Amino acid sequence: MQVRFQADQRSSEDAIRKLKVGDSEGHFIPISQLADVVSEQGPAQISREDVQRKISVELNVRGRDLGGFVTEARNAVAAQVRLPEGYSLEWGGQFEQLASASRRLAIALPVALLLIFVLLYLNFGAFGPAVLIFFNIPLAATGGMLALLARGLPFSISAGVGFIALFGIAVSNGVVLLTYIRELQHEGKVLHQAVREGSETRLRPVVMTALVASLGFIPMAISTGAGAEVQRPLATVVIGGLVTSTLLTLLVLPAVYQWLEARKEKSPREQFPEESST
Repeated sequence: MQVRFQADQRSSEDAIRKLKVGDSEGHFIPISQLADVVSEQGPAQISREDVQRKISVELNVRGRDLGGFVTEARNAVAAQVRLPEGYSLEWGGQFEQLASASRRLAIALPVALLLIFVLLYLNFGAFGPAVLIFFNIPLAATGGMLALLARGLPFSISAGVGFIALFGIAVSNGVVLLTYIRELQHEGKVLHQAVREGSETRLRPVVMTALVASLGFIPMAISTGAGAEVQRPLATVVIGGLVTSTLLTLLVLPAVYQWLEARKEKSPREQFPEESST
């Protein structure tokens, strides 16, 4: 309980000891007969939550990830701090928000990947091309993680959001290239001609898409003002991931597609070889 007396009643400890407190029978008793009046240093404000006193210890984490710091701090407190009976310890603030956002991201990310694969399958009507383009995602993720590591940035919720945006761009570039190659095949062009012409024709759109996204995120990647701790991981993931995914789209994807299609065309001939004429 915190009370504040008038100035003349709190001018000294003796004045406080002489304060009269009424009992149930109407008698006034000096407070010195009911309690010990001592002068001590303590908190300027006593906070309460759920009808219990609460003491907050606040700090800012810089230069490392918040989750790793809290884990290390929890282990140190558990090993070195013994709380008196009746005391409890809770970790909250941004860490609590991080844990909540991580749980939501653990649901949103698999759902996004599943939807991407379903849309790829519906677009091509075949399992092979959908899986081939879907391989853009792990390579794009590798580039994003390497970019975070190179800049010394921890994985955060904003970085996770950046990965989702990166996956969309990487898959879109693969769809642009592979769709055009398949259109050339349907027009009657030989496989290797369709792959080569499609790769050359779609080189500019794929590179332009990657450059626009990368250049647009550069100011966020080098920002140092308010909100930079949110902007830098997101932009770094997108830029780093686009480098690896663009290389895969332009160099690896056409070659692998041509190899798979060539094997598909060759398989029926191996199973049903043409009879030699006599």
